[in-house]
Amino acid sequence: MEAINIKAFTSDSSQIEALKAFMKALKIKFEVTKEVTYNPDFVAMIKKGDKQIAAGKGIKISVADFKDLCK
Repeated sequence: MEAINIKAFTSDSSQIEALKAFMKALKIKFEVTKEVTYNPDFVAMIKKGDKQIAAGKGIKISVADFKDLCK
């Protein structure tokens, strides 16, 4: 048995049920998950930032200052 991953972008639960029925009709074993995966490089970058903040290496910017920077 070979396992593959398929992402289905459904608009409602009836489409999910139709996919389940299709897989069952073809006698294909399957499982439905709603797992969200992130790019490992992105996760590493966020964790690095969290460690830097915990070590006191972050800076605080007020909302007003941030708005000025965005102009």
